[in-house]
Amino acid sequence: MKESRPAPVITIDGPTASGKGTIANKVADYLEWAVLDSGALYRLTALGVLRSACNADDVAAVAKVARELDVVFRGASILFEGEDVASAIREENIGNLASRIAAHLPVREALLQRQRDFRRPPGLVADGRDMGTVVFPDAPLKIFLVADVAARAERRHKQLKEKGFSVNLTDLLEDMRARDERDRNRENAPLKPAADAITIDSSALSIDQTVKQVLDLWSNKVSQGE
Repeated sequence: MKESRPAPVITIDGPTASGKGTIANKVADYLEWAVLDSGALYRLTALGVLRSACNADDVAAVAKVARELDVVFRGASILFEGEDVASAIREENIGNLASRIAAHLPVREALLQRQRDFRRPPGLVADGRDMGTVVFPDAPLKIFLVADVAARAERRHKQLKEKGFSVNLTDLLEDMRARDERDRNRENAPLKPAADAITIDSSALSIDQTVKQVLDLWSNKVSQGE
C-alpha cells in the first residue's frame, strides 16, 4: 500500500514588515490553500500576557499562556476568548513584546504543534521566522523574503496609518532595527534562511511581482515532480 504524502507546504520566512503576510495570503488564495500567520500566535501570546498581568520575564508562565490560548481563526477575524483582536495584535507594543517572548524555547515549543496542525490538504502557505528551518523543515518550497529596512519601515508606517494608528517613522525604523537584531541573534530558532531556501528581495518589487515569483517557483517544483 502506497504511503500517503503529507500536504505540501510553501514556507515564507523573513524579517518584520518584509511583506510575508501579504504574499502568503495572495499565494494561498491563488492555490486555494490554507494559510498560517505564525506571527499572529506569538502576538496573541503577547496579548494574553498583557491581559493576564503575567510577568513577561517569567518564561514558564508565558509558555503556559501560549499553551492555553483560546483562539479561533475565522477568515480575516482572529477570535481571542471570543473577541475579534485582528487589529489589536498589530499594535507595535504587541509586536515588540511578541519578539521578546519568541526568543524563549519553552514558548516556541508550546506553539510548535499548534502551528503544525495547520498542515492539511490540499496545502498550506506558512509565514513567519522559522517556518522553513524548524516548523516545516520538509517543505518542498522555502522562500526567504527580504527588503531594505528603510523600505520595510515605510511600508509598516503606511500600513499603521491606514489603520488609524499614530506612529513616528523614525521611531518605527529604530524599533525595526532593534527587532531585526533580536530576531537574528536569539539562541532559539534565530531568523535565518533555511539551507535550501530561495531568497527574494522585494525592496523594488510590487506585491504582484513578488507573488508571481513565488508561484513560478512552485510551478517549477510541481512540473519537476518534487
